[in-house]
Amino acid sequence: MIKHPDYNSPIELKNFLDENGMAMQKKFGQNFLVNADARKKLIDVLDIDENSKVWEVGPGLGSMTDEILSRGATLTSFEIDHGFARLVRQFFEDYSEKNKFSVVEGDVLKTWKKHCDECGVPDRFFGNLPYNVAATIIGDMINGGVRFDKIVVTIQKEVAMRMTAAPGTEDYSSFSVLCQWAYDVKNVLDLAGGNFWPVPNVASRAVLMTKKADFPRCKNPSLFMRMIRQLFSSRRKTVRNNLLKMAGGGENCDKVLAAAGVNPSVRAEAMSVDELLKLSDCLSDVVGNSKK
Repeated sequence: MIKHPDYNSPIELKNFLDENGMAMQKKFGQNFLVNADARKKLIDVLDIDENSKVWEVGPGLGSMTDEILSRGATLTSFEIDHGFARLVRQFFEDYSEKNKFSVVEGDVLKTWKKHCDECGVPDRFFGNLPYNVAATIIGDMINGGVRFDKIVVTIQKEVAMRMTAAPGTEDYSSFSVLCQWAYDVKNVLDLAGGNFWPVPNVASRAVLMTKKADFPRCKNPSLFMRMIRQLFSSRRKTVRNNLLKMAGGGENCDKVLAAAGVNPSVRAEAMSVDELLKLSDCLSDVVGNSKK
């Protein structure tokens, strides 16, 4: 077992990588959080103890891994970089021997479903998510019917703004609706580039997602997800125009909108999550009846 480097020192982290013939790979969006206070706060918000089961995406050299394991949780880390996967296995070998730590190597977008089928859904999800795939990871898990009691993720600030956006704002989108349908989403803290090494060229924000107790809040979740994608596919179009095909024509569409109490000329970006859920239920009723 080898000792991990000082997680608060960019110089020591760089020297450690150099000594091991490794380098940061931009394509994987690798940035280490070198602010110890921020790391502690994030895991405080994750709210874990010795009974918690946690998934972590992108452990890197294990700075957050160390913080999670020190609190007694059982941790599975998903790591795409073979070199980092090898090192964190060595750093936390003692925890592995106690069945408290394991690594799933490969692209999390391709491995999480299989691991979920084999091991079940854990209590918590954590990650400093690669900026280029953060929304895809979160969206795929919600679309796949997998929800965690709590999620704490650090993501590009613009993505976080979409997750918490209110109706009628520029950032409000189908992704906003998807996240707010499944979770209560709150901002935790903003992290300027200097909190990371290497320094990213975008601002970061950590968010807390807490599972909604009354989920799914609609009659047909798969229909709801298809509907919101359709409604936001052409933002300039009215709800009626975007819904015509799904409803099976103008007559059915008008029935759906009337039953939901939705103005045909409104745009999806002006509708709240609850209004969209009601529209989905009315669509389910009308489309279901038309097929009988």
